[in-house]
Parts: sequence; C-alpha cells; structure tokens
Amino acid sequence: MSAGSSGPSTDPLQAAPHYYGGQAVIEGVMMRGADRWAVAVRRPNGDIWLECHAVSDLPRRRPILAKPMVRGCYALADSLAIGMKALGISATQAFDDEEEEPLGSGAVGASLLIALLMFIGIFIFLPSAGTKGVDALFGHRLGDGVWFHLVESAVRIGIFLAYLWAISLMADIRRVFQYHGAEHKTIAAWEHGEVLEPERVDTYSTLHVRCGTNFLIMVMLLAVVVYTLAGVLVPPPEGIGLLGSILYHVVLRIVLLPVVAGLAYEGLRLGASRGENPFVRALMKPGLWLQLITTKQPTRDQIEVAIRSFEAVVPQELREGRVPHTLDSQITLARDGMPVQLTEARVRVDGDPEPSPDPAPADPAESSDDEG
Repeated sequence: MSAGSSGPSTDPLQAAPHYYGGQAVIEGVMMRGADRWAVAVRRPNGDIWLECHAVSDLPRRRPILAKPMVRGCYALADSLAIGMKALGISATQAFDDEEEEPLGSGAVGASLLIALLMFIGIFIFLPSAGTKGVDALFGHRLGDGVWFHLVESAVRIGIFLAYLWAISLMADIRRVFQYHGAEHKTIAAWEHGEVLEPERVDTYSTLHVRCGTNFLIMVMLLAVVVYTLAGVLVPPPEGIGLLGSILYHVVLRIVLLPVVAGLAYEGLRLGASRGENPFVRALMKPGLWLQLITTKQPTRDQIEVAIRSFEAVVPQELREGRVPHTLDSQITLARDGMPVQLTEARVRVDGDPEPSPDPAPADPAESSDDEG
C-alpha cells in the first residue's frame, strides 16, 4: 500500500475533514476520495487514461468497521484490494495491451493471497527462523526472552530496508517512485490552497508526513513492542523443540498482525490530525527518512497525470479555480473499463453534476452581423 499521502478537504458538507490518499502505479497514480477512487495512466501514445470507481460504503453500513483498531484492519484490506485493481488497470494501459483484461475480483483475491503469503514468508517466517537457527548454532544464548524478540525485530527491519533499497535500483521501480513523488506533491499543493498547475505543484516536496510509507515503518517499529511483550507474557511451551518454537513465534506474529496494523493506522491518523505536535512529528521522522528511498523527483508530465487523477476524486464544486481548464495531454475517460472520448475541456466523471447546456448557435439567416 502506498497507502499514500493525504490532506484535509475543505468540503463544507462533511462533518469531519476527509483525508485524500493515493498510490503510485505503473506509469500513473491512483487517488482516493470520499466516495470514489480514480487511476490515471500515461499511455504509450502520450494521452492519459482516466478510470473511476466507487468506494465501498461498507463502513457506513457496518459501523463496527469504523471503530478504532478495527478501522485500521479494514482500511488496510480495502486499500490493498483497490491498489491491486489499480495496478491491473495501469499494467493494461501502460503497455497498450488491448487483449489483456483488467483484474477481476477473483484475480484480485488471488493476488492478495499471494502477496500475504509472501509477506508472511519474508517478513515473519524468515526473521524468526533465521534468528532461531543462528542462535541454535551458538548454543541457544538468546532463548525465547526479550533479546530474541529484539534481535529478530532488528533482522526484520533490516530485511525490509534492504528490500526497499534493492528494488529502488531498478529503472521501472524508480519511475513508480517518481509517480509516488508526484502524488505527494499534488496532495501537498492542494492542502496548501495551491492551483493545481504542474509548475506550481512541482515546488512542493516529495516527502509527506501522512504517506503510506510511514504506515509501513510504523508497522515495523510497533511490531518490536507488540511482539516482544506478547512473547514475554505468553512464551512458547516447554519441550517443543527448535521447529516447534519457530512455528509458535510465526503463528503468534500472524495472530497479532491485526493488532499491529490497527495501532499503526491510529498512529497515522494521529499524524494527520496533530502533525504540528513536536512529539507526533518526532514519531513521523523515520517514515520521512524512508521516503528518501520510496519517492523520487517527478517530471512535469508525471505531475500532470497525478493532477488528473486527483481532480477526478474531488467534488466538482471544490475544483473551481483550483484546477486549470486545460492541461496539455488528451484525456480518455473510461466507464466500466470502456473508453469514452471527452469533448469537454474539463474532466467530468460519474457523480458530477451535468454541465449546463451550451446555448444554441444563432441561425445565420438571423444574424445581424451582415455589413452589406
């Protein structure tokens, strides 16, 4: 999840500010608003593919999903599902493969399952098994106490940082990180009252205190505390052996993962609402440092893509004077995955009020411009 950065809306119809979020995808940006999400992708022919979808209203119908801690777990799952679908759309459009269908619900579910299994294998099983295995070679000096959990957590964070650094060296991933920077710049410009022109947006930083990268590093840091406390309070049973001890710690971490995710989400909300508090700012610092890896300076063309995606999720009444009437690139708007060529200068998506009809052209026969 680039769970993405977010900024408060000034929508007077909302009792509480809405925090916009986003995610970089292949040659594009996904932005998420209060009632819809949109993905804008730069196609090989140079135009921008813009596709919009409704956001699930499940939290409104099931209030339990909006409760503290629970909302973090739901938001993570929902963001992952949207992110996978946006990635599928971007992959189709960025490579101009008209025969490839976007990911359906079954494919999204399978992709999420594979991603979850890879996460568990790399960031839960590998650190636990590796730490236990090396400790066994040195005579089980760490045991199952505090030192084991601290060392294992350090190994996990090391693997995470090494993974990010390694993929940042890949040219394709670097372009994704550039779009990540464009997403941050666009949201920062919006929350500072700026007109969303590429030249103005480009003056803002690629770092954002409410970035999804902050969520990831908070998960890693909070896991140190949660897993250590749980391991000390509920140690593994005696006599289960090395393999049994490894499996016990892996299962314990999987069970506690929703707790860690819920705490990290609440921490991210704290940063959104109290970002000027010195203590909160200090908590956000590790995420900002990490963004030096996960964001890169975008081009103006990439910023334009981010602006188009963001414009599509902002209510029509809030766009006036904030988004220029013309941007350079041709837009192809998609509804239900099918292209609809726009004839209007501004992007209008489903849910926006219909534009006022243009006045009927004057009959040439009734024209008074005849000077003859």
